[in-house]
Amino acid sequence: MPLPDDRARSIARVLTEALPYIRRFAGKTMVIKYGGNAMVDERLKQGFARDIVLMKLVGLNPVLVHGGGPQIGTLLARLGKASEFVDGMRVTDSETMDVVEMVLGGLVNKEIVNLINRHGGAAVGLTGKDGDLIRARKLLLRRDAPELSAPEIIDLGHVGEVESIDAGVVNMLVGGNFIPVIAPIGVGADGFSYNINADLVAGKVAQVLHAEKLILLTNTAGLLDADGALVRELDLARVDAMVRDGTIKGGMLPKVRCAVEAVKAGVRAAHILDGRVEHAVLLDLFTDEGVGTKISRR
Repeated sequence: MPLPDDRARSIARVLTEALPYIRRFAGKTMVIKYGGNAMVDERLKQGFARDIVLMKLVGLNPVLVHGGGPQIGTLLARLGKASEFVDGMRVTDSETMDVVEMVLGGLVNKEIVNLINRHGGAAVGLTGKDGDLIRARKLLLRRDAPELSAPEIIDLGHVGEVESIDAGVVNMLVGGNFIPVIAPIGVGADGFSYNINADLVAGKVAQVLHAEKLILLTNTAGLLDADGALVRELDLARVDAMVRDGTIKGGMLPKVRCAVEAVKAGVRAAHILDGRVEHAVLLDLFTDEGVGTKISRR
């Protein structure tokens, strides 16, 4: 049965608009931090997996880094263990770290791999411990306050930051036409495992892979100005000004810092997208309007 004329024209317009972007990004690496609603809503999960497969089929090289905080919290609660946070970071003792590894490296990672593979992709899951991918060091939280004579140093346990990333195993997978799916767990020189913020890992992976883009999926529309309007594109100078005047604050600050660091290190652009929007990644990559906020040098 032939398509109605208006629908046919709409499909043709979308494909025509996407073509120059597909040509431009062919062979380029896109590092995507997957998290938020896009990772828990069933419809969004299925759509995201299909989108990643499509990206690979048209010649792009997607590399995924995923979070899993809500899933960790759910399992800890089932085990009767309370979650404790300091400045948004989970306090992670040895028992909690076992749960983190089980959830991130096992349940969540394998679910994402399975979803992509079911939709025709060839995904391979790994943690930062595989192939010595992510070297970590313990993160000590420094807190300054006027009433303190010296800064307070808070030990969060097995919470880490990226010391270095060996991109060899990821490059090998990409070269073999696989889609790497990375859980943000690193190992320290002390042999201990460390839970690392997924945004930070994604940013560092984008840097060492010389990625074309770093894409961070969030539960917000993107960066908003002082009037609450979406800022579609801004350069590093404007980002700095928005941080200094308090427009960018709270939970968005770590994401923005991660994006800025990646761009300064040579990643062409960083995008903060609303993961609640179906097909957000494809819309941003392959349409003139895009979605969310783009951060670049110019």
